[in-house]
Amino acid sequence: MTSTRTDPVSPGPEPSPAGHVPVDPAGPPPPSAGPPPPPPPGPAFGAAVLGFALITLDTSVVNVALPAVGADLGTGMTGLQWVVDSYTLVFAALLLSTGALADRVGASRAFATGALLFTLASAACGLAPGLPSLLAARAVQGVAAAVMLPASLALVREAYADPGRRARAVALWAAGGTVAVALGPVAGGALTTAWSWRGVFFVNLPLGLLALALLTRVPASARRSAPLDVPGQLTAVTGLGALTFAAIEGGTEGRWALGLAAVSFAAFLLVEARRRHPVVPLGLFRNTTVAVAVTVGAANSVAFYGTVFVFGLFFQQELGLSALEAGLMFLPMTVLLAGVNVLSAKAAARYGARVPALLGQAVAVAGLLALLAVDGSTSRTAQALLLVPMSLGVGFSLPPLIAAMMEAVPAERAGTAAGLLNAVRQTAGALAIAVFGSLVTRGFGTALPASILISAALLTLTGLASLRLPRLRR
Repeated sequence: MTSTRTDPVSPGPEPSPAGHVPVDPAGPPPPSAGPPPPPPPGPAFGAAVLGFALITLDTSVVNVALPAVGADLGTGMTGLQWVVDSYTLVFAALLLSTGALADRVGASRAFATGALLFTLASAACGLAPGLPSLLAARAVQGVAAAVMLPASLALVREAYADPGRRARAVALWAAGGTVAVALGPVAGGALTTAWSWRGVFFVNLPLGLLALALLTRVPASARRSAPLDVPGQLTAVTGLGALTFAAIEGGTEGRWALGLAAVSFAAFLLVEARRRHPVVPLGLFRNTTVAVAVTVGAANSVAFYGTVFVFGLFFQQELGLSALEAGLMFLPMTVLLAGVNVLSAKAAARYGARVPALLGQAVAVAGLLALLAVDGSTSRTAQALLLVPMSLGVGFSLPPLIAAMMEAVPAERAGTAAGLLNAVRQTAGALAIAVFGSLVTRGFGTALPASILISAALLTLTGLASLRLPRLRR
């Protein structure tokens, strides 16, 4: 009898109750499987908002602490102006290139580098033994902030593919920065009184580390070809530095600096017109939305930063308030600012950027003119409340313009456009502090009305320019 040997055969997959053969988990995905879902936008948005709030907080948190800095380090008004402007000037000047840098190396990498450098520089500011070391650390902070800012806005744009959600996210991103700027005097006064002026820098350390932690959950950004314009950047830095020096120092040296600024800016325009990849593509200004957004942003910065700077000194040096009391004078405008930013985003969605831009600037001008009534005899409550309309007008007008500008430029120009807008804003703020600080040396009887009227005149002009914005097409 012959036997037949049969090799064991592995049993096949058992049919499912529906009669289908289940897919082997180790095998290829089913044909119906689509591309992997995009990463959640939360970490990128959170890091971007926190980073933007951190660097904008530092443009105003120092203002109320300036008298304490001057008393501790033995410096006068000129030194105090440089404590503010050594940060904002470097910040503004380098923004022209760091927008292209964010496009070139990727927004996430640029943001991480800037956040780490900003955190370390903040520690150096808090540990500074004298004015020169403080100014040097502040300048490094400005470098880091310039790297972070356009990268943060590019991160928001990358995180949201839908234009509607992106516009709302940009408005909230701008709101975070605006609230941080408004919160700066309150936080600066509280930290200076409870600790010392060094606390306004040490508070950046946990916030910077938190932003870096959120960034670890964000995918690496794509890199784009974006050549750097070194001659354009150098002439811009020279021109802005010389102009600020002239405004702060004055005298014969100031006149020489003013001449250098004029030559540098002329060279800048000549270089930019001939460069294939300019640091500031002058063609961007042919877009009406971009041109209006940049000019409105500059006027708003003059009004807001200049007013906070002058009134922060007025409350302490003229009225004799403590740093904490001076900071609390800005509390009403801070509390209301977050809500008006959200409201402006809703108004922009319904009416476009033109209506909130016009309405916001009109309210800001009216608020500034009301501040002309403030003097030493005005009640503290009235002084605090009279600051509210100006800040609300600025907060209402700017976020829709930023969102509209980002939609008006191509995606590959997002970092460059963000850098340009914020470079102009920070430059305007630095010049306002330089000019208004020089007015303070002549007494608050001159400084208050002059700074208010300058701000109101600029906002009136940019309000008229906002009439050129396109109407919303439904």
